[in-house]
Amino acid sequence: MRRFLLIAIPYAWLLALFLVPFVIVLKISLSDTALAIPPYTPTLDFAGGWAGLKSFFADLDLENFVWLTQDDLYWKAYLSSLTIALISTVLTLMVGYPIAYGMARAPEEWRATLMMLIILPFWTSFLIRVYSWIGILSQEGFLNQFLLWTGLISEPLIILNTKIAVYIGIVYTYLPFMILPIYAALDRLDESLIEAAEDLGCSRLSAFWLVTVPLSKNGIVAGCFLVFIPALGEFVIPSLLGGSGTLMIGKVLWEEFFSNRDWPVASAVAIVLLLILVVPIMLFQRNQQKQAEAEQ
Repeated sequence: MRRFLLIAIPYAWLLALFLVPFVIVLKISLSDTALAIPPYTPTLDFAGGWAGLKSFFADLDLENFVWLTQDDLYWKAYLSSLTIALISTVLTLMVGYPIAYGMARAPEEWRATLMMLIILPFWTSFLIRVYSWIGILSQEGFLNQFLLWTGLISEPLIILNTKIAVYIGIVYTYLPFMILPIYAALDRLDESLIEAAEDLGCSRLSAFWLVTVPLSKNGIVAGCFLVFIPALGEFVIPSLLGGSGTLMIGKVLWEEFFSNRDWPVASAVAIVLLLILVVPIMLFQRNQQKQAEAEQ
């Protein structure tokens, strides 16, 4: 009974907070737009009995998914979101790995303080942190004023409402999600392996690339997933820092739900976005399982 409860609790959690909402969104994506409350049809009515249930399923169709393939806006939004999320993940890795490496090599008494400094931004509201970048990156902001004061530029740079501002916002926001898993992997690294590589003729740089980086692969992969997945569907950062010129699927999803009030199309957009995220994760997990079986 204890084993059953131990397994049942997480499965019940997934059922209530993932599977049930997913089924509801999938059903809405197969519905048609209607001027009603809720703004789609058909709706499930158990009063009609078995005949009503058959009619309900007969009215569902794939028209919304077909519409996504016919309108250029959606595939361009998906492609733009994938590009921005991928570049942001690479930039976050380039910034986060040296920080995690420095934390793992820091003296033991300093590591808790460094960890607190990484987690410290979470004590402030996410929205406030993104808004603060508007004051930093605007033409009258702190960054332009500083560069003008130093004489590095002669006129203010246009950074806000560009993709550069979106990259800065995403990297800053999700940097802790990249640092923490890499730090956890590096902290468990056996120093004797690096010493053995150096004794066998490797330079410190060669030992880093041949020993440290491969052994921290799991942390790198986990950090990349933790950054890429939320960045792909990001809405707040491109809206506030990217302006109207930045096309991302999160903004399209919000406009379909709240501006156009087209819940079926918005649900279809959400289902495709979920599939884009789930399929690579499943393929990666299968590859990891095959590697583990091969090592055994």
